[in-house]
Amino acid sequence: MTRLETAAQDCAAQEDEAFRRDLRRWLDAAYAGFARSWPGGADPRNLDYRRAWEDMLCANGWSGLGWPQAYGGKAWPLSRQAVFHEEHARCGAPLGVNLIGHGILAPTVLHFGTEAQKQRFLPGILTNREVWCQGYSEPGAGSDLAAVRTRAQAEPGGFRLNGHKIWTSFADRAQWCFVLARTDPDAPRHKGLSFLLVDMRSAGVRVEPIRQITGEAEFCEVFFDDVFVPQDALLGELNQGWRIAMAAASFERGTYFIPRLVRFAQELRQVRELALQPDAHGRTPASSAPVRHRWARLAADSHVLALKSQRALAGAMRGDPPGPEGSSTKIHWSEAHQRLLELSLQLLGEDASLGVDAADARAAQLTHAYLWSRAETILAGTSEIQRNIIAEQMLGLPKA
Repeated sequence: MTRLETAAQDCAAQEDEAFRRDLRRWLDAAYAGFARSWPGGADPRNLDYRRAWEDMLCANGWSGLGWPQAYGGKAWPLSRQAVFHEEHARCGAPLGVNLIGHGILAPTVLHFGTEAQKQRFLPGILTNREVWCQGYSEPGAGSDLAAVRTRAQAEPGGFRLNGHKIWTSFADRAQWCFVLARTDPDAPRHKGLSFLLVDMRSAGVRVEPIRQITGEAEFCEVFFDDVFVPQDALLGELNQGWRIAMAAASFERGTYFIPRLVRFAQELRQVRELALQPDAHGRTPASSAPVRHRWARLAADSHVLALKSQRALAGAMRGDPPGPEGSSTKIHWSEAHQRLLELSLQLLGEDASLGVDAADARAAQLTHAYLWSRAETILAGTSEIQRNIIAEQMLGLPKA
């Protein structure tokens, strides 16, 4: 690296740190004010609360961070986007409900969409006016995405869509859904799939929320019964949906785990506080060697995961193609997070039995996180699938 390149990097790093300080001040003040003004008090688990905060971020220009300026974006480099995601998580603000629209669909439209599609769909995402959901998983075709059976039959002016999707996050709140559907039933499994942009208000679309163990219904089933999808809602080329879906999955690379790792570190500090809290006899859980060993392992997990995240971000900034390393990070994070929350419930003791509605805010938050974490080794590719990817692509082992 030349001296000029080194100087440019140092200058960019200084600018990012100045941006971090300004952003931290804004977020701390804005989120504190938003939380105070929410009727009944702050509730980061409430979907209305999350949507309202997301609306506020977009209204203040904190959307389209990596988009070209021609489409209303900021065209920030990944390093600047990473600072935003890190500081947003640090201030305690919740993730929004339109993550799929901002993080997956928007960059996919920018890359594969026609100019008419960009003009139609990007403004609604930028302002958070239109929420998107993802129509991938089906009964019998969850981790095995290539086995989707939802059909889109060509007809004059478009397609006739029939099928059943499941585990569709925020489908009951979304105005649009991008759907992976089979348009050539005679083609091989990974061929003959197309990527369709479906209006959830169309005749024949039915959404059934699925009640979760946390008491919420964030996931839904979606049924398509003779839904007409116009020709201009096909994203990319006909029967090339698998390629688009795989590209879409890579667009959050580099920043996807940042909020999750910040929260992992925050929860780890809460667990430490619980372990150092004396009981009525002055004893602390931290006096137990097994508790100390479990906490130390989790502290090491937190550090290693941060290094993996930095490596992924550096690779994405260099333009390296996505690799199987992401599967390693997904397994590591999801399984370590479950261990972390299992320890937190052990330390909470009987307080954990009060559930997500416990009067103690910390106990309620950790209990909710524990219940939710049961899904983390399943969603976004099960641990079994991730291990297959590592075995085949990193270790060179033969396919089963």
